[in-house]
Amino acid sequence: MAMRDVYVAGIGMTRFTKQPERSLKDLTGEAVTATLKDAGMTVDEVQACYFGNAVAGSMTGQEMLAGQFFLRPLGFGRIPIFNVENACASASAAFHLAWQNVATGIHDIVLAVAAEKMTHPDKARSFAAIGGSVDVETAPKDLPPGRSFLMDMYAESALRYMKQSGATREDFAAVVVKNQRNGMLNPAAQYGAEISIEQVLESREIVWPFTLQMCSPISDGAAAALLVSEEFCRAAAGRRITVLASTASSAPADGSVSVTSLAAHAAYEVAGLGPEDLDCVEVHDAAASAELVICEQLGLAPEGGGPALIRSGQTALGGRLPVNTSGGLLARGHPIGATGLAQIVEAVTQLRGSAGGRQVPGARVALTQNSGGWHGNDNVASIVHIFDQRPAG
Repeated sequence: MAMRDVYVAGIGMTRFTKQPERSLKDLTGEAVTATLKDAGMTVDEVQACYFGNAVAGSMTGQEMLAGQFFLRPLGFGRIPIFNVENACASASAAFHLAWQNVATGIHDIVLAVAAEKMTHPDKARSFAAIGGSVDVETAPKDLPPGRSFLMDMYAESALRYMKQSGATREDFAAVVVKNQRNGMLNPAAQYGAEISIEQVLESREIVWPFTLQMCSPISDGAAAALLVSEEFCRAAAGRRITVLASTASSAPADGSVSVTSLAAHAAYEVAGLGPEDLDCVEVHDAAASAELVICEQLGLAPEGGGPALIRSGQTALGGRLPVNTSGGLLARGHPIGATGLAQIVEAVTQLRGSAGGRQVPGARVALTQNSGGWHGNDNVASIVHIFDQRPAG
């Protein structure tokens, strides 16, 4: 089947932070309203919608038709609205399906939106909800107090990675320092600070080798993007943001290859590009070690080369290939079902040249990578998008 070009016509997001006083309807409304305004379009022009969310059922009791109910106050109705649940990759999955819809010619104007509310007076409830992203039949029944069980999984992976690559806790702390510095420059970020490697290492231990700042926080927030066909592409400031590739993979049952490597290889093939063509990248740094691992899986560094990459400064602002200019999950925040679209908002913002103090000069090609769940030694789902900026015409 011939696929049409797909463009991102509008983006919007709330701030990612702890917002106990706000509802999912409120967060959704802010992100969608901003996106439609950015695109210069109205609710009545949207032809279909994909709504991403991971834990509303566990946190609020709203199951089954979250998108329909959360979008109704904005005037959405009549059109098809699909609810997408794919753990921490829910938002990027919603975007992927919206892209498919436009690329195959089913509709011309499709909204992808995702929202998540994770704060709760009882933190154990938040951590238990996140625990649903592992195989509950094989996972330990007693969740560790005071943290997400996924951090135990990431910690085990980090220890293996340290043995294989020579990575140190100082390398993981350097990821935090970089991303917190980027978060200072992002008004939508939950955190941001000028901190030192020593301060990161001296913060409270969560599970060895991680300290508190090496783990992504609990967050509330929403993000959205409007995808359109050529006919409805109204380029902002003379720039068109094209979706060059949108690929999704699930981990192979035998664990023979990483799920992110699968998605990345497919994305590069579709886009006709390679890692050397990228100008900025957003990756799923749910834990600090994950950024280094994922950089290798994306081909940004050779196997075992993640530590050398962070030590070189190449992934910092001003480096050869800045990674997580938004602050990443560690600083921007991680409302799990909304994270993938926040990455896309950052990628589009960079390619538009409107990222302010965190702008990557001359950025033309951006990649986002969003993971979900955990089993064995790897994430269960991974979705990769590649975008490019072309002059309108």
